[in-house]
This record gives sequence, structure tokens and C-alpha cells, in this order.
Amino acid sequence: VQLQASGGGLVQAGGSLRLSCAASGSTFSLNLMRWDRQAPGKERELVASITIDGHTTYADFVKGRFTISKDNAKKTFDLQMDSLKPEDTAVYYCNAWAFSTDDGLTKRYWGQGTLVTVSS
Repeated sequence: VQLQASGGGLVQAGGSLRLSCAASGSTFSLNLMRWDRQAPGKERELVASITIDGHTTYADFVKGRFTISKDNAKKTFDLQMDSLKPEDTAVYYCNAWAFSTDDGLTKRYWGQGTLVTVSS
């Protein structure tokens, strides 16, 4: 299973960006999908997650501003980021626990990260 993140970039404070993560590979199902981020000098942290049945969770610092969603048919999941703040500047990583029918195992997979820079 491969995850490909896209959509990062430079935006002014108050602006919006939409990140997308596309999953590909052999036969699999995405069970839990997440967006994590890592700011310079800080540890990686959870931003938002969504389960296979659509249950979402958000870190307190993004509640009301970010929305995670998924498209089961396309095997993609997105992060809509509104009202961005300079402190949202970080590399954002999509990741997911996926069950592969090839080996019957559930493993965690990571995308390559996409940089989001919010200017003040």
C-alpha cells in the first residue's frame, strides 16, 4: 500500500488549503486514516483522524477549523484546512492502518509529507 500526499503550499493567515492523500497498491481496505503534522523543532502530533465508518476526531487546536473526509470509492482522504494560523506551519503526513488481502495483515502506512507554510 502506498500513500501519496498532495496539496501543501504557502498561504496567508486566515486562508485555506486542502490536503489530499491517495492510497494505491494491491487489494486493501483503509481502516483508520489520519493526518499528523510535525513543526520545526517539535514532535509529530495528531491533527485529525477518520475511521472506516466515518467517525472523526480532531486535535483541540484544529477543532472548528479543519475537516477530515474520505472517499471510499476513490480510496482517498482529505484534510480541509480553514482559518489557517502561522502556528499551523508544519509538514503534514497522511497515514493509515490498512488491511491487505495479500498477506492478511493490518499495517500502518505513511505518505511522504507535504509542507504547509502559513505566513502572518
